[in-house]
Amino acid sequence: MRLRLDRLPKSVKRTRRLGRGPGSGRGKTSGRGHKGQRSRSGGGVRPGFEGGQMPLIRRLPKRGFRNPSKIEYQVVNLSELNSFRKGSVVDPASLREAGLISNRRKPVKILGDGELKKELEVKAHAFSRPASEKIAAAGGRWEVVGKGN
Repeated sequence: MRLRLDRLPKSVKRTRRLGRGPGSGRGKTSGRGHKGQRSRSGGGVRPGFEGGQMPLIRRLPKRGFRNPSKIEYQVVNLSELNSFRKGSVVDPASLREAGLISNRRKPVKILGDGELKKELEVKAHAFSRPASEKIAAAGGRWEVVGKGN
């Protein structure tokens, strides 16, 4: 049997035809009730309007400040870098593969918590002073790559 368009199952729900007589079940007032602001075309109130009462959003105090230029780093401690092989290059991509960071788009900062027991070449967006000193003391190198956000 050939595929025919008139025999396809209905994939699109039919639009409800309002105001087409009492037999349709949605005639006369078209489900809007009688009179009033909500029955009119374009009627209704804006979101948050509480009938003239002071809206909740204006009754509550404003609090805090979110700095739009703040750079939010993903932090990795030196002790976590011991899982890499000696002499390997540790960059954001390899940190992501190792599961030490979750987002490749956010910048990475290396912090100096713990000891580094291997000689590594570490590339990140930022380093704390103790971290850079400990990497150099272990015989490795560190390099700042790219910019933050």
